[in-house]
Amino acid sequence: MQNAFIESFNGKFRDECLNEHWFLTLQEAQLVIEAWRRKYNEERTHSTIGDVAPQEFIHNYQTGAQMTQEFTPSALV
Repeated sequence: MQNAFIESFNGKFRDECLNEHWFLTLQEAQLVIEAWRRKYNEERTHSTIGDVAPQEFIHNYQTGAQMTQEFTPSALV
């Protein structure tokens, strides 16, 4: 095992995408894989970021950063 993160991703990709579809053309494969990639990266929950979807995590992080900026004094005298 070279990299546990890559091995984990490859396993999920194989199980959830490649093993579920029978591709007849390269274009069909590209469309199905792109749809899976978008779902994986945008909608699917990930345990490493608190079991939330990446888009939700980004939104929460940006909202938290904005709140921190608003409540942090800009200059200390």
